[in-house]
Parts: sequence; C-alpha cells; structure tokens
Amino acid sequence: MCIVLVTTAHPSYSLIVIDNRDEFIIRPTSRPHWWISHHQQILSSRDLQRAEQGTWTGITKTGNFAVLTNYRETNTHDADHPIQGTRSRGGMVTAWLTAPNDENTHAFVHRLLEEGEGVAGVGGFSLLCGKLRRRRDTKHELEPLAIISNRCDSSEDVPWIAEKRGEVYGLSNTSYSDPDVWPKVQMGKEKVLEVVEHAVDKGLEEEELIEKLFDVLDSDTLPEQDGQDFEAYIMELKKSIFIPAIGQAAEPPLPADSIAAADPHLAKDCEAELQEKERPEPSPAMTGIYGTQRQTIILVDWEGNVTFRERSLWDEKGHPILRGEGDMDFRFKIEGWNGEKNG
Repeated sequence: MCIVLVTTAHPSYSLIVIDNRDEFIIRPTSRPHWWISHHQQILSSRDLQRAEQGTWTGITKTGNFAVLTNYRETNTHDADHPIQGTRSRGGMVTAWLTAPNDENTHAFVHRLLEEGEGVAGVGGFSLLCGKLRRRRDTKHELEPLAIISNRCDSSEDVPWIAEKRGEVYGLSNTSYSDPDVWPKVQMGKEKVLEVVEHAVDKGLEEEELIEKLFDVLDSDTLPEQDGQDFEAYIMELKKSIFIPAIGQAAEPPLPADSIAAADPHLAKDCEAELQEKERPEPSPAMTGIYGTQRQTIILVDWEGNVTFRERSLWDEKGHPILRGEGDMDFRFKIEGWNGEKNG
C-alpha cells in the first residue's frame, strides 16, 4: 500500500514529493543510479523482478518526472483490469521517462490512453507524471502534472495538479478521485503541511527539512494484526503511512541480474554487486515479509535544482538497515527548466 505525497506549499521549492514504496522486502530492486535509454538520462532505482526492469519513481536530466502507485485488483473476471498484468506497471513510468524531449505531458497522456497498446494488459495503477518546468510567463508557477490511470476512459478524464501554490496532494492504492479518502492519505497531507509550515517558520535548512519529511514517511499507525491472516489484514494498511514488517520470512529469491547486462550503456553506472547477479524468472507473486521497502524524497527549487534522496530500509537478504545508512543522494539541475530548448 504505497503512498505519494506532493506539495507546492513551500515558498523555496516549486515541488516537494515524498514516497513510500511498500513491497515484499526481498523483491530484487536496484539502488538508484543514472541510466540511459532512448537518449534520456534517467535517475531511478529499478525493479529487477520483471524483465522490463521498470521503476516506481524516477526523473530525467530534462525534467520528465513520474511516480506510480498500483491498485489492488480483486475481480478475477474483469479482463480489462487483470490481477496479474501481462505488462509491467513499472513500464508505464519508463514510458514517460524515455519519451522524446519534444513530447509534452498532454501529448503523452493522449498517446498512453488513446493510441496503440497504451495501458492494455497492465494491472491497475495511477501514474503521476509531468515535465518539471517553470512556466515561462511567471516566476513562481509550475507546469501542471497529470494523474493517468487505466480507470480513465479518455485523456479528458485525467486530473491535473500542482499548478497552484500552497497545495498538498496525496495518492495511494486507489483512484485519485475516490471520494473515500484513505486515512493514511489524509494524515499524510496534514503532516506534510505541518512540516512545511514549521520549516518556513523556523527557517530550516534543506537537510533539516528532509529529516522532517522522513519523519512523515515513518509515521506508523498500523493496528495490531491480532491473528488476522495477511489477506484480511492488508486492508488495515490504508490506515498507516509507514508499514512495518509483517508476514513471515521466506527464502530469498535468486539474486538479480546486472542492469548493465540488460543495457550496455549502464555498465559504468551500476553498483558492482549488481553486475554479478542473475535475475530470476518473474513469479506470479512474491512471498515473505512485506513492508515499507524504500523511501524517496525529491525537492525541486525555483532554479530547477533537484535534490533526490532515496532511503533503503532493507538489504537484499531481508536484513534491516539502520535509518540513514541506506541513503543515496543525487543533486543536479534540470536542463530546460526555464522552457529553453535542450541541446
């Protein structure tokens, strides 16, 4: 039950995004790194369980940004919304991250929902995406972001967010337009606004702000399992931003294959330990301990400077990592931030 929280409320940042990836903790996943595809320089971690090696969140040097949450499908008779998609949800993220530089967000929305294969064969998802750009006619407005879903009948049904200042938005494993707002989303939005107000009032530096945002992502209000099996208990996960380890440990899967082998351009950017692993065949479902596996914070200031911090909470064998010891930090400036053409 992942969660994404987005705000435009901090005056020093055009956008703040924080995200918890909840997953079976031994699902093979790379650490964040720069990789190249379709001439795009992409910063993300990658899911090594599926052949597509997609991701749940990422950003390019030219400002294409995307983050994904899935739906928990339950209707086994709904062919349009399969429980086990034949195509990776993570591939929806990389579809935008690898899009041509001259394709704007509106054109991508139309292409994904109304052309070719689009979202066919993909399990339920919401994709928050857009091109991070300051509007050319203003100093403090951002180009809007779209929330694409395979619950949208057409591009006209897609919500757009983040145009206005002072806003906060939340997205988890249900439709963004669902009137029944999950407790974790409501709580997260309130906590993010509290952190921003405190940071502005106290003049917190960026590192202090980041730690306060990690505190939000660590908010654990999950009820006790009290004997429920996992399938029954999973619905309680909508009540907590952070998901502590639940379930029973399983044998770890075979190690994941090197990203460099999947894409030769990545060889110099990949972590050494990933270069010696072999990817397992995709399995219908992971088993074992489930919980918040990764936490990501992205800050974008008004000059287009990006701070990307990802925190790993577990190692590849399912052992916990002390807070902060699994952090990786990246900083760069978005090319074309002011609307100028690249290259």
